[in-house]
Amino acid sequence: MDRMIKREGHLKRANKKAPREDPGRTIRRKKYSLDRADRLILNEIQRNFPITHRPFLALARKLKMREKEVLERVQKLKEVGIIRRIGASFSARAVGFSSTLCAAKVPDEKVEEFVAVVNTYPGVTHNYEREGEYNIWFTLIAHSKKRIDQIITEISRKTGIKDILNLPALKTFKIAVDFNFD
Repeated sequence: MDRMIKREGHLKRANKKAPREDPGRTIRRKKYSLDRADRLILNEIQRNFPITHRPFLALARKLKMREKEVLERVQKLKEVGIIRRIGASFSARAVGFSSTLCAAKVPDEKVEEFVAVVNTYPGVTHNYEREGEYNIWFTLIAHSKKRIDQIITEISRKTGIKDILNLPALKTFKIAVDFNFD
């Protein structure tokens, strides 16, 4: 079982025993039944979020809804954990950055400390705990491959965890996923 250790700006370890109060920390905590309007909003904002002074008004007009209703529905979808974040996604390579996937062997008693150190780096975009020998996986973006190596070395030095794999992508086959809510 994989658990996403999600954050806005920094990642935190997910709680195994009980869901967190902050919906941005878990993927989906509550049962929530999507109605037609929710599905229309979700379908639209995945790829076509308006870049305008009042994006929710633009969405409302396109979906033949009121701006206030769109805002309230998006807020509710965020509260129940269906929407984690709304924001741009950039191709690290296209803007001159390097990225990698890292996997670390972290003893259970050091997971909290290790995750706290990893989360201090703003280039960490995802952080997961997984079952298996390599139990903490995170993605890292930096200005160069050299800087990625430096960060991994720093994490190792600060945590005492020596077994951290640096697994940069050799070729990208697919980077995005869209859900069809119809």
